[in-house]
Amino acid sequence: MKKFIVLSGLILLSFSTLAQSKVGSIDADYILANLPEMAEVNEDLKSYNEELQKELQTSIQSYETQVKDYQANNATFSEEEKKVKEEEIISLENEIKGFRQKAGVMMQMKRNELTRPLYEKINTAMLKVIETENYTQILHAGGNSIAYSSPEFDITLKVLELLGITIEN
Repeated sequence: MKKFIVLSGLILLSFSTLAQSKVGSIDADYILANLPEMAEVNEDLKSYNEELQKELQTSIQSYETQVKDYQANNATFSEEEKKVKEEEIISLENEIKGFRQKAGVMMQMKRNELTRPLYEKINTAMLKVIETENYTQILHAGGNSIAYSSPEFDITLKVLELLGITIEN
């Protein structure tokens, strides 16, 4: 009989705990991919990539021109002229390498810039759903992170207090 009472108590406790919190998930990347505005974002990214490619091609052409000039006129250059030309070629080569490395970062920054308003739009809609349906936590479907958590379930300040750390607002 005691086991039945304890088991019933645990079941009721788990139901009351479940009733207090409502957890959902969101796949923001899926939503983003299906927004009509993404077609424009993709076009803008394509244009930006083409601009970067043109800039890279200009640098490569300049590099190739300098190398050909150096090879063709190498015999007529003094040692000092050779050294200056070689340094110019090496410098341009390093600039090209650096630009190639930065281009990926620049594309990601442009993508972030163009998609930021779309993520804000998704966030606004998500917050409306949270409010309407009383969710306490929303998890990102594609990862281990939380998209939203009701402040009442955040124990950060309690843990800081337990550790003796005071945070001033």
